[in-house]
Amino acid sequence: MIFSIPDNELKFDFIRSSGPGGQKVNKTSSKVQLRWSVGQSAIFSLDQKEIIRASFHNQLNKNDEIIISSEEERSQFQNKTKTVERLNRLINKILKPRKKRLLTKPTKASKIKRLEGKTKSSLKKKSRRKDSFEV
Repeated sequence: MIFSIPDNELKFDFIRSSGPGGQKVNKTSSKVQLRWSVGQSAIFSLDQKEIIRASFHNQLNKNDEIIISSEEERSQFQNKTKTVERLNRLINKILKPRKKRLLTKPTKASKIKRLEGKTKSSLKKKSRRKDSFEV
């Protein structure tokens, strides 16, 4: 299932981006900061919200919001779409069901290889021992 967070749940802040650029950079607010409140979201169940919180525990602020910013592009619109796409991609990656690993038995060749390795290492250790005098 592919999730897409509705626009009414997203809050945007527009900030002047950092770096070189001169007069134009000082006038335009092309950097976009996206804020999305996990707790107030209506499209996810409580279990899904807990999974999201656990995955984003470093990015969550005190208000239970995830903040994603973008200033790569020169236009505000492109940065806005980039942040929305990034958030949706991360959420879908987190909530994608994991495939369970199928347990397989070791092959005959791998068993033989393991046993040969064990005997080889035991012989190596045996050769390092001092001879004990038996009566």
